[in-house]
Amino acid sequence: MNGKQLKNSILQWAIQGKLVPQDPNDEPASVLLERIREEKKRLVKEGKIKKDKNESIIYRGEDNSHYEKFADGTVKCIDDEIPFEVPQGWEWTRIGSIYSHSSGKQQSASHKKVGTLRKYITTSNLYWGHFVLDKVKEMYFSVEELESCSAKEGDLLVCEGGAGYGRSAIWDKDYDICLQNHVHRLRPIVRGVCEYTLFYIYLLKESCQLESVGTAMPGLSANRLKSILIPLPPLTEQQRIVAKLYYSIPLVERYGQLQDELDNLNDSLINSSLKKSILQQAIQGYLVAQDPNDEPASMLLERIREEKQKLLKEGKIKKKDIVDSVIFKGEDSKYYEKVGSKVLDVSEEIPFDIPDSWAWIRIGEYVRLITDFVASGSFASLRENVRYYKNENYAILVKTQDFQNNFSKDLTYTDEHGYRFLSGSNLFGGELIISNVGSIGKVFIVPHLNRPMTLAPNAIMVKAFDSEHIPWLYSLLSSNYGLSLMFSISSATAMRKFNKTDFKRLIIPIPPLAEQARIVAQLNTVIASTMRK
Repeated sequence: MNGKQLKNSILQWAIQGKLVPQDPNDEPASVLLERIREEKKRLVKEGKIKKDKNESIIYRGEDNSHYEKFADGTVKCIDDEIPFEVPQGWEWTRIGSIYSHSSGKQQSASHKKVGTLRKYITTSNLYWGHFVLDKVKEMYFSVEELESCSAKEGDLLVCEGGAGYGRSAIWDKDYDICLQNHVHRLRPIVRGVCEYTLFYIYLLKESCQLESVGTAMPGLSANRLKSILIPLPPLTEQQRIVAKLYYSIPLVERYGQLQDELDNLNDSLINSSLKKSILQQAIQGYLVAQDPNDEPASMLLERIREEKQKLLKEGKIKKKDIVDSVIFKGEDSKYYEKVGSKVLDVSEEIPFDIPDSWAWIRIGEYVRLITDFVASGSFASLRENVRYYKNENYAILVKTQDFQNNFSKDLTYTDEHGYRFLSGSNLFGGELIISNVGSIGKVFIVPHLNRPMTLAPNAIMVKAFDSEHIPWLYSLLSSNYGLSLMFSISSATAMRKFNKTDFKRLIIPIPPLAEQARIVAQLNTVIASTMRK
């Protein structure tokens, strides 16, 4: 049972007489209702309230059925409206029988400025059990309207329309307040019944028993509100019920908050752990079956090496950016790396075996470019050439937090001159961004924003030879294995960080390109399914 269910159960016990014991010495509710009827007659006679044409008395007949007698003398059996039995000393009645009702003044631009300019509240000021009065409007009210369209201390106010219909609170200020017409005012004929009624209306709304009028715009009309059946305890028992509820409800709400926090934490841990576990299965070749017809990863890597040699001849990359490196498994089941004429044992850098069609490679050899916040010249030159703007200028300086904000707020910009100065780290969409300072290891794919972008500090950018390579790299670096790789090259002094040079040397597993696509598709399906549970 969650917090909301427990709260509703306690309220249900309260209105059925099961929350506090009955006291045979209490004045029964029938006497209270009779006193209310007499007081109503007096107020009608004095012209202070209008006579309710729908006034009725509910009683139990000799046949044990419930009947309702109306002002015109007609009697109706209402057994089908009575949801449960109430204790001895309680009575069923209508809300309209224990309150006088009125509504506020309708807002209209055509209203003349007649009367006194007064503050008034609307449904936007009225919440369950309290008011928010920081934005209170003003409108003119005549003397007559001040009487019929205002609340005084002790009145119960109820929202009429919208999704919040039924929302109720007791006006507890020592001054009167005017009302807009979508607020019902229930003025108790006998003081002391409002708090019990408020809890009752809350239970009806939360348990979907408070029927609204209308579909496009649900609402609680005056007639519907006044006709609501309410099980009425003796007045002294109402006070004991309310005291018990005021003690219990905050404890239940705190229990609900703690349970929600625990559930969210469990869901987060379970989903996060499950996602990491699935990713780990994927990067070891266990998530999808291998297809012998797939072109092996070795051929993909050979094409990448050829492409790098071509770019070198064209002057688009430098010789230092190419390391003639091949990682292979020897006959002794150890892993070796051949760099030029040297052969090095790299078994300690290989954490697990991979399928035969896969290959190990250093990430710097697999991708076209790995860079960070690039600027030629000294720091002084950087400061002189790159200016930052909070307002929209020319190019977005892309930060890792921008991905979490969906590029919708707190963006930083540079001008066209700064964009040209940072040309080595300009972004065009589709690149990987990895945080390498502070909260290291967060991985994002740059969206296509159709506007200039360049990399901000504290991140590394990875650009692949083909956009098809990016989804696999994203999944790999997002896994526990990817995070552990980045932690292994990080240092922690004042703040944990790693550099692009060490990042380039990380060894990663590469499946055949066709299998990469199958793995990513399966990951998207499986992880989306787990997130929905």
